[in-house]
Amino acid sequence: MQQNKSKTSSVLVQAGVLAAASIIVRIIGLLYRSPLTAIIGDEGNGYYGSAYNIYTIVLMISSYSVPSAISKLMSQKLALGEYKNAQQIFHSALFYGLLVGAAASALLFFGASILVPTVAVPVLQVFAPTVFLFGLLGALRGYFQAHGSMVQTSVSQILEQLANAAVSIGAAAFLMHLVADKDTTTRAQYGAMGSALGTGSGVLIALLFMCFCYYRHHQAIKERCEADTVSQKERFGAVFRETVLVITPFMLSGVILNLTTSLNQTIYYRIMIYLRGVGETAATTDYGIFSNKAVVISNIPISIATAMASAIIPSISAAYARGSLEETRHRAYNAVRITAMIAIPATVGLCLLSRPITWMLYPQMESLDEASGLLSVVAITVLFYSVATITNAVLQSIGKINMPLVSAGIALIVQTVVLCILLVTTNLGVYALAIVSVIYSVMIFACNEIFLSRYLKIRRDAARTYGRPFLCALVMGAAGVIVYELLFHLLGLVIGRAYFVNLIAGLLALLVCVVLYFFLLAKSGTMTRNDVRSVPKGEKICRLMERFHWFPARKAA
Repeated sequence: MQQNKSKTSSVLVQAGVLAAASIIVRIIGLLYRSPLTAIIGDEGNGYYGSAYNIYTIVLMISSYSVPSAISKLMSQKLALGEYKNAQQIFHSALFYGLLVGAAASALLFFGASILVPTVAVPVLQVFAPTVFLFGLLGALRGYFQAHGSMVQTSVSQILEQLANAAVSIGAAAFLMHLVADKDTTTRAQYGAMGSALGTGSGVLIALLFMCFCYYRHHQAIKERCEADTVSQKERFGAVFRETVLVITPFMLSGVILNLTTSLNQTIYYRIMIYLRGVGETAATTDYGIFSNKAVVISNIPISIATAMASAIIPSISAAYARGSLEETRHRAYNAVRITAMIAIPATVGLCLLSRPITWMLYPQMESLDEASGLLSVVAITVLFYSVATITNAVLQSIGKINMPLVSAGIALIVQTVVLCILLVTTNLGVYALAIVSVIYSVMIFACNEIFLSRYLKIRRDAARTYGRPFLCALVMGAAGVIVYELLFHLLGLVIGRAYFVNLIAGLLALLVCVVLYFFLLAKSGTMTRNDVRSVPKGEKICRLMERFHWFPARKAA
């Protein structure tokens, strides 16, 4: 058991590194989206969002699932000491990325007029080369993740987002300047093209960095393969077939998730424009507020779960390959528990403080009420998506790679029916999209829980996993609202600009929320010393918390 705790801590440290990078990436994304939105406007955001949704679906089909699938396959071989075959899997992943990425890029470029509205065609064509680059990038990230190192992936993600931010803002401003004398739609279109160019530039920078990392390790890789006397090298054709068979369920689960977004977008436009008589510009603007503001903010805490999932796939796959069910259950349980511990306060905080948070990140007052209202609903998905992301990874790691696909398929059918009913029979408008997002996340969460109980028979302490963190989060949220309202009114007396009043009051309220929540977790025994020690710099954090007597007193022997 002690060995299991040590291994779990190592996995959580790696997950912490990747989660920290994911948060940095999301923060950079939010920081640059605000000036970018100021440049291209909500209409430009709508054109970008329309093209981006199709790009994401094609990316999912071609390349996005490669890192997770390859890390699963390679980690199983590495756990058995089969280094030659692990390297064969990596080579097959590179070949897959080249082959499928090229085909997907061609589809986006030449089929853009079929896939998106006319105004978004050039935006989608700018996205096209990015898919090809991402196929190679995915194989390299999966390689290092399989070896239990998340540092390379983390650094590449930060570099990718920095380049994305710089090029998106610069290119959008430059292209809009070129058509400054044109109509509003043309300017918004060119601004969206500049933003899409930033996405491709970021992936290119990340790919170059990962190639450099692999080159540095090339000699060590060669020596280890030469020293491998355990495995008999498998044929490349057989390895490639196995790679495709594993990537496909990973890919289809992701496709359904993003197909849901694209399908919802299409249904929303068709019903609102052609049945309800809403103008195309108004519908596009509302959708842009939903997808590029509310959803973007809610994705920040979900990215922590995505990082955790990337980190646990190799470790759980390796444990399962060795036949250690106890270790597999232990790692899966801890991953879900710690993810819920983070996702629950994020959900409560985004619900209760949706307006100040939205105002901080997107100061466009004309859409603030709508964006913050949508966020307060979409925030509910944070908990369910976060836990479902982890349970997806666990099911895939133990070989039940089709089960997440079943969960996503069931959820897709239910949410699509509900969306059509809401749009046709009510006046909810874009809020219907927020509601069905919640339904979709709850359905995936519930289905995965059923499958996990059936195949892994994990016994969970529901009170410790969900109950106590939720009570702590409610107290935290109430305190956060009180602190914010008090500071907002007091600071408003001495600071003239409302945006800066909100910024200071909001940041201080969030700081109070974070400190109070973790204090309550520690005092209630929900978060243990071992939990704290398992994160990066955990030993120092634990000593600091003990100095202030946050943990319950140790029981005498």
